[in-house]
Amino acid sequence: MILDAEIKAQLAQYLELLENDIQLYINVGDDKASRDMFSLIAELTAMSPKIKVEKKQLYRTPSFSVNRFGEETGVTFAGIPLGHEFTSLVLALLQVSGRTPKVEHDLIKKIKNLKGEYRFETFISLSCHNCPDIVQALNLMSILNPNISHTMIDGATFKEEVEGKNILTVPTVYLNGEVFGSGRMTLEEILSKIDTSHDASDFSDKQPFDVLVIGGGPAGASAAIYAARKGIRTGIVAERFGGQVLDTMGIENFISVKHTEGPKLAASLEEHVRGYDVEIMNLQRAKHLSKKDYIEVELENGAVLKSKTVILSTGARWRNVGVPGEAEFKNKGVAYCPHCDGPLFEGKNVAVIGGGNSGVEAAIDLAGIVKHVTVLEFMPELKADAVLQERLYSLSNVTVLKNVQTKEITGTDKVDGISYIDRETGVTNHIELQGIFVQIGLVPNTDWLGDTIDRTRIGEIIVDKHGATNVPGVFAAGDCTDSPYKQIIISMGSGATAALGAFDYLIRN
Repeated sequence: MILDAEIKAQLAQYLELLENDIQLYINVGDDKASRDMFSLIAELTAMSPKIKVEKKQLYRTPSFSVNRFGEETGVTFAGIPLGHEFTSLVLALLQVSGRTPKVEHDLIKKIKNLKGEYRFETFISLSCHNCPDIVQALNLMSILNPNISHTMIDGATFKEEVEGKNILTVPTVYLNGEVFGSGRMTLEEILSKIDTSHDASDFSDKQPFDVLVIGGGPAGASAAIYAARKGIRTGIVAERFGGQVLDTMGIENFISVKHTEGPKLAASLEEHVRGYDVEIMNLQRAKHLSKKDYIEVELENGAVLKSKTVILSTGARWRNVGVPGEAEFKNKGVAYCPHCDGPLFEGKNVAVIGGGNSGVEAAIDLAGIVKHVTVLEFMPELKADAVLQERLYSLSNVTVLKNVQTKEITGTDKVDGISYIDRETGVTNHIELQGIFVQIGLVPNTDWLGDTIDRTRIGEIIVDKHGATNVPGVFAAGDCTDSPYKQIIISMGSGATAALGAFDYLIRN
């Protein structure tokens, strides 16, 4: 049996929702992955009379496709979609059967209107929490448009293909045989990359806002909700709704919720914001801010939005090491998400740069997958919590190097090693390895503000107890500010504070 009792019980409930019969085509061989896939399909067919199965030659072995009777949808799974991809399997079964997807009508219309042939392939790992979003989005597009097909490919099952393509990060998406993108992408983002016809004219008729929020993470969502509840005209500009929360695996310190995952929380944030009269401008990036009669925010597409007040909640991003080779080998051995990309380095030697909680947690996780982990810490001692250090030092395949400075990441077409300087002796050393995970903290997304807003030496926006900046009418909240603690729950509180501060400002002015 492939499915345990708990998953089987969940699946049985979902399969009751199938609206029409569906046809599975399966292509298997004699290997273990094929036998496991055959067992999974057998369990599915035994659980619902609406699922029929037939053997058929497909491009990859093992693989199976999910189809309507008499019509191939183009949805294929090359690998067993369990782990984080279990939901992808369930949704494919339901949507192919005729179940209406929970997607905005405008997006469905855009998908159906796409012209041309689109053959997508997504390389994933079953431990990747970002991969399902892309798999589910591309599966849906395949179901809605006969000119689109999509295959999910498990990197652990098709190692030779992954290594042949030098794929060192997941998800990695190919379109018609060429690299389309890597990292997490939403359905909206995928469509925007295909259809680039939208420009500044889409924003030309927008009236000035009372509150315009820049950023769609926890702080921005909280600010938008608090502002909208005051009954004032509220807009939110987001490069990607959810922000860095989307890249967070497990969240266990969000009070009243014992455990959740970043993408799930981000979806809840967006759903909550959409419950109010908030104009959402997603997939848009701010470029410049200026104070005139209104506060004006110029977007990278050339549009200019006006508002009486603005709340900056642009969050933060992973900090780069800033050494030669880092940019050149990003996604070619240099990675930032051990949960997503760790399985691609199974049996290999890797390094983790950073000895804080994130770095040590990454090293512990990777030690269970890779051959050997080397941790490089700039300071004389690790900064991680004692309990994490104790666990780290108990692992036999981990080496900890303290008081060292990363000098260079080396390689040709992909990473082959790292050079570091012993800060005590000044001696340069080199380690041969195949992967490097950077875990050295965050940097605020405030470069675009220039000298307009007062910031600290590391770019954090300086705010007072009301969330106000040095520019009247401009407020800020969350990880982009000089708040000493970067936590989801603190960002949400500061977003509410900034919105209330902006409302008080509007009353007084």
